[in-house]
Amino acid sequence: MIRSAEEFVRLRTSQIPAEQERAGSDDAPVDVWLAVIKQYPDLREWVAHNKTVPLEVLDRLANDPSTAVRFTVAGKRKLSHELQRALMRDSDSSVRHALACNAKCDATVLAVLASDEEPFVSDAAKKKLEVRSGAL
Repeated sequence: MIRSAEEFVRLRTSQIPAEQERAGSDDAPVDVWLAVIKQYPDLREWVAHNKTVPLEVLDRLANDPSTAVRFTVAGKRKLSHELQRALMRDSDSSVRHALACNAKCDATVLAVLASDEEPFVSDAAKKKLEVRSGAL
């Protein structure tokens, strides 16, 4: 378990692959994640990459000013329906595309994305919907 923002920074910036892996997979309390976001804003994307990061933290990161952070959040499989609905309206098409490619994206969200103004977003959503309907 990661017990402090400083520990996360040490793990993430380590030259030791096993420590870098821990930064991406170890659990941490919500207050630690929030401390990393506040004290080390350049590592917000890496917080989003962590496999155990709670929905409460992803909710905050889904509104991040950084497109890269929101893009990373949009690809998370554990997104709630509410977070998916928020991200499907993101101003950046790359974030909407990441959501359309998300393996766990809800069919109702995909249906909206299938009408996206950006062809690469709508095409990805349509393809995902076709694959799912063919799998039924």
